[in-house]
Amino acid sequence: MERKPRCQDQLPLFVLFPKHSCKRPAIPSVAERWLSNPSSAFGLFCCFTSILPCPTTRRLPWWTCRHGKCNAGEVVGHLAISPSKIVRGVAERLRFPPLDQALVQAMACEVVVETELPLSRQSLADLVRRAQATLGKKIGRTTVWRMLHEAAIKPWQYEHWIFPRDPQFAEKAGPILDLYAGIWEGKPLGPKDYALSMDEKTSIQARGRKHDEMPPEANQTRRVETEYDRNGALQYLAAWDVHRGIVLGRCAAKTGIQPFGHLVDQVLSQAPYDEAERLFFIVDNGSSHRGKASVERMRRRDKRIILVHTPVHASWLNQVEIYFSIIQRKVLTPNDFATLNAVRVRLALYEELSNRTPKPFKWKFTRQDLLDWLKRASPHILAASAA
Repeated sequence: MERKPRCQDQLPLFVLFPKHSCKRPAIPSVAERWLSNPSSAFGLFCCFTSILPCPTTRRLPWWTCRHGKCNAGEVVGHLAISPSKIVRGVAERLRFPPLDQALVQAMACEVVVETELPLSRQSLADLVRRAQATLGKKIGRTTVWRMLHEAAIKPWQYEHWIFPRDPQFAEKAGPILDLYAGIWEGKPLGPKDYALSMDEKTSIQARGRKHDEMPPEANQTRRVETEYDRNGALQYLAAWDVHRGIVLGRCAAKTGIQPFGHLVDQVLSQAPYDEAERLFFIVDNGSSHRGKASVERMRRRDKRIILVHTPVHASWLNQVEIYFSIIQRKVLTPNDFATLNAVRVRLALYEELSNRTPKPFKWKFTRQDLLDWLKRASPHILAASAA
């Protein structure tokens, strides 16, 4: 088999370089061992192995270690070179036993007010200073970060949260989750039973920008003028069919019992809801549909309507809120509308576009998940109820 000729630009194993021509530390080669032998003919030369890739093929010579850093001695040949087996962070783990790591993680989980520091949240630098003072020895920023990363703790982050205060949270939320699963009072829904999630998205402003926007270009994002003129605001009321993925919406000048009644009339006039046997309307505790009075009002309007209220501070159980978040991101942001009519047209067009390919939300939170969550959060719920 004919051997492939070596690239002309690739350096051989033993090259004749003067010592001053090596611009970086050379790796000791087999030739350096031979230099100690006066009888060797190679002792007449200054021989080094410079690990340089071939400019043409961009490959390292065959005798180099292809595993990066190696634990090789001064006189070890290439066959004895092995990859490094040093585990990153071993030294830190030996210096900081599990008790020290637990102390650092406990400090990160402390309530900031109890630390008696004038801070609203702890940064990594704050934790490093506290850890050094508590442990009585020096500890690096990277080491503290690694301890927190292994425990999935990020004390510098936070999120807004509303703790349930309703003592009957499970009793009110359970039927809603059953409806999402196609069940009511332990029995499957019939073919002419429909569950609709209904609510209002309030105060949608029409902000007319004082300069036309610039479309995106190469190396430049879309640019929208910061200053704007207020051209009024309107309310968007919508009913989301939980199992069919159909949305029915309308705009109104304000919210209230009467505008919500118009939305109910719109639903009752549309097929297949006009021939339904039961209509389950899932609503929150807003002023337009609050309390037992709203239940009786819906009953008088149509006996097929069953109004189901979410618990207080539990709008996340209402699926129409997911649809509202979609139109906020895809339709209303960035807000650049010259008139309120432009807002109405945009919402109506997206509603039509969404109904062309209806797709229900994949709701996975079940009644059992709710019970498990309430069991974990019960101490916080009791504390919030007492407050």
